[in-house]
Amino acid sequence: MTGAVDLDPIRAKLATLGRVHTSADVAEAMRAEGLLVSDASLLETVAAIRRDSVGAGRLDPLLQLDGVTDVLVNGPHAVYVDRGHGLQPAGVAFESDAEVRKLAQRLAASVGRRLDEASPFVDARLADGTRVHAILSTLADPGTCISLRVPARRSFSLQDMVDSGSLPPAGAQLLTEMIKVKAAFMISGGTGSGKTTLLAALLALVPASERLVIVEDSRELAPDHPHVIRLEGRPGNAELTGAVTLTDLVRQALRMRPDRLIVGEVRGAEICDLLAAMNTGHEGGCGTVHANSAGDVPARLEALAAIGGMGREALHAQVAAALDVVVHITRMSSGRRRIAQIHVLERDLRTGLVHTAPALTFDERDRAIAGPGARRLEELLSRS
Repeated sequence: MTGAVDLDPIRAKLATLGRVHTSADVAEAMRAEGLLVSDASLLETVAAIRRDSVGAGRLDPLLQLDGVTDVLVNGPHAVYVDRGHGLQPAGVAFESDAEVRKLAQRLAASVGRRLDEASPFVDARLADGTRVHAILSTLADPGTCISLRVPARRSFSLQDMVDSGSLPPAGAQLLTEMIKVKAAFMISGGTGSGKTTLLAALLALVPASERLVIVEDSRELAPDHPHVIRLEGRPGNAELTGAVTLTDLVRQALRMRPDRLIVGEVRGAEICDLLAAMNTGHEGGCGTVHANSAGDVPARLEALAAIGGMGREALHAQVAAALDVVVHITRMSSGRRRIAQIHVLERDLRTGLVHTAPALTFDERDRAIAGPGARRLEELLSRS
């Protein structure tokens, strides 16, 4: 069995061929190492060499599973997969941390990134759209960790979300109206809650005559819309030069005549330029943001704006004038994702600070409970 065979000497011999190796080359290299060559051992060795040379190696079958969203490697002996129902053991293991590290380095190298002691972590997007994050065992316990976020293989419409129970029909109607009137909004939620999926479904409702310009740190949004420009940030190279930030891209997007400007995930100083755009005639701007609840969004935006040098009072003034609605999505313990809250933004005239007011809250039975912001939401959705 190849599990007990050191493949490195075989790989080294194959590397000297100067061409693509064949099964006969592998057999010859095995014999040179004193290994018994049978049909079974040759097939297994060829498969092992290929597995460790292309794709995601042992993780490839997991990435092909129907409905998979995440594959996580916590060192060599713990691999988890999420197929929409929470993380579950994948039944896959690596032989050693060195094997995990080798896979992580190969994935990084495939997109021109380095992963070594001088640069012990990497965050990148593979050619097929899969987002990969890796961090070496020198920094992580129980070993080298790999996190793969798999892009959706199909677009989900708002009706799909209703059919799956993620969104009650009444909520779908309100969100449709929100797009129609070009309300500016943020979708909030935790990691893996479905923010990007919901945003893509909403953008698909934008009239085909409108031009969408999407800015993302790592490309994930793929709305079903005929006129989409997607801009993607770029990290610096090994010399710490050449980086393109979301702030840079938002500023470029404003020169590209967007009918709607979208930031896939607001996570830093780009919030300042996005809010400025929303306040200068760019209606219908939107994005997602990490937050535990809709009520936490103003504080979250305040913290992000501070990175860009915008003070608290200025941020709240910008938010009050620019942002209309916050839609909060949650992921339940069962793994089910659902729209939990729709809030509107209100400004305290005494303090000048912005807070969110619940307009509708959907309970676990999808019953809509009106809140103090319901009238404000009704006014927003009735504007022409």
